[in-house]
Amino acid sequence: MEKEPTRVMLVEDHTILRHGLRSLLTASGNMEIVGEAGDGQAAIRRILDTEPDLVLLDLNMPKMDGFSVLTEVKRQLPKTKILALTMYDDDAYVLDAFKAGADGYCLKSSGHNELMAAVESVLSGKRYISPEVSDKVLEGYLEANRTLKERTAWDSLTQREKEVLKLLAEGYQNKEIAEYLFISVKTVEKHRANMMQKLDLHSASALTSYAIEKGLVKR
Repeated sequence: MEKEPTRVMLVEDHTILRHGLRSLLTASGNMEIVGEAGDGQAAIRRILDTEPDLVLLDLNMPKMDGFSVLTEVKRQLPKTKILALTMYDDDAYVLDAFKAGADGYCLKSSGHNELMAAVESVLSGKRYISPEVSDKVLEGYLEANRTLKERTAWDSLTQREKEVLKLLAEGYQNKEIAEYLFISVKTVEKHRANMMQKLDLHSASALTSYAIEKGLVKR
């Protein structure tokens, strides 16, 4: 009996990269691309609709970042494997991704063979970290007594506050953010005030600069 193909969802805001991933995976055999998405909100809807076996997920996307997508998908579809694809090799990003539920972490700079090895690894139930970042993660643990970093102002932000910060930096108004996140305008204002206090930043432009620095939005 022929084995059922692995059902894959591609979540990446660059169309050219999505097309490249589609060609690569379909050419490898026994993989079916069941959907694509270019932002976090669309990704959650389509993943929940199709229930794929594997999601290739960019961590930096418009409207809702990959960490929020990870958390929500793993909450509702814990058996779906998620391989994070990112340009960031910072150990804090790795830790946040696995905390959110990622099964693997692969750099976009990786070659064809490494990407396929990452896919095979997570599908077989094993964790995967790109070799370029695994040494950094280990070094971070050793230097900080088994913790990656001391608590910073960034770490003090809740996931919801980070979502609001991302949308603010992308230029959305409080009312639009409330609609995107299904919360009230007053709640958005409260999150905004909390962020400003925690980060000691006191203007929209300062928040935007900080979000760019942290990689929440692209320059």
